[in-house]
Amino acid sequence: MQVVVAKEILKVNDTIAKENMEVFDRNGVYGINVLGSPGSGKTTLLEKLFVELDGKIRPGVIEGDLETSRDAERIDKLGVPVVQINTGGGCHLEANMVQQAITSLDLSALNTVFVENVGNLVCTSGYMLGERLRFVVLSTTEGDDKVSKYPPMFQRTQAMVINKVDLLEFTDFSVERAIEDARKLNPDIEVFTISARTGEGIPELAKWIVGKVQAWQGEAS
Repeated sequence: MQVVVAKEILKVNDTIAKENMEVFDRNGVYGINVLGSPGSGKTTLLEKLFVELDGKIRPGVIEGDLETSRDAERIDKLGVPVVQINTGGGCHLEANMVQQAITSLDLSALNTVFVENVGNLVCTSGYMLGERLRFVVLSTTEGDDKVSKYPPMFQRTQAMVINKVDLLEFTDFSVERAIEDARKLNPDIEVFTISARTGEGIPELAKWIVGKVQAWQGEAS
């Protein structure tokens, strides 16, 4: 009988994630892992971001979903290079999947790659993919208790993006409580309140991302 230990699986994943980061680095590409629940608004957020970021960065996207290429098709309509990964039932992307997807992107034409992970607040937090930045999208329709219920996600990300603030009046979501809980877990976490539907808060988030990319480029040069 063979026992496969989860720690060993993650070790292999982390090794490949490091290789992915090295590929990104050699090509001057900054990797960003976009996390969040199904329906939190990750794809709509990316659509709005790419309009705001037009001319400021050269993005590409790796889309992760169980099935369909619908999200990738939405990104493609914006003229942003995109590769779809269908996990066929897997609840998260793994570094080896991203490694294969990278080969379908012309990294020489990009300086940023956004990986939109499978909608999930659990196992996606434990798998590094080769990114230098992570942010989690939390929508007001999910409830502010998700921060305390899924602590590893908020401990392991650099920013929390609270989406759908245009719907706050129709929910019991407390922005203050969500921020308080997040900062108990991760005192350094950045927080952005946005509406991907209306565009509220998108310029501030875009400016922060550009700053991260430029700061990394300065360090790498």
